[in-house]
Amino acid sequence: MALQQVVEQIVTGLGYDLVEIERSPGGLLRVTIDLPWVQPTVDAPVPATEQFITVEDCEKVTRQLQFALEVDGVEYKRLEVSSPGIDRPLRHEQDFVRFEGSVIDLTLKAPIGAAAAGQVSATRKKFRGLLSRAESGGWQIVWSDEPAVKPGQKVSKKRVPAPLQALGFTLDELRDARLAPIVDFKGRGAKTGQVPG
Repeated sequence: MALQQVVEQIVTGLGYDLVEIERSPGGLLRVTIDLPWVQPTVDAPVPATEQFITVEDCEKVTRQLQFALEVDGVEYKRLEVSSPGIDRPLRHEQDFVRFEGSVIDLTLKAPIGAAAAGQVSATRKKFRGLLSRAESGGWQIVWSDEPAVKPGQKVSKKRVPAPLQALGFTLDELRDARLAPIVDFKGRGAKTGQVPG
């Protein structure tokens, strides 16, 4: 059985989602897991408290994987099982649905091109903005190129804010997409839906 199949079978069998598998030089096998996501419905809205992967979850998966990989003869020197972290990769359509409305960093495989550029450089590949559904049914990222205001900096009331920009994309056009690693030291109850500058 292939490595992907073995790992996925063990991880999902224990009740977790497999986010990614990485093989690194030196024999490191890194497996990233997350709790399964259930799309909210009218009958089952979003739970009030988020649940996260714990050390105990990682230990449980590690023990099972060590046994299964040994039985299948998969060679590795070190196994690392972890949570996706604050810069969680977005790989599948379900990931984009789950994190709609979040600030993400995305990198395109190819520059956007002169035809679609408008105010954006035609050679630009990297964007940080708010993930949302496009009117066409696909996905888009919305951002403003306005620099962030530094603490204590006075902003003129006459200053015209930079316009919001949007870029539609398909999953095939992406090289990488991740949740933006934004840490708010004021707590989890921060304002949501703000477009980053």
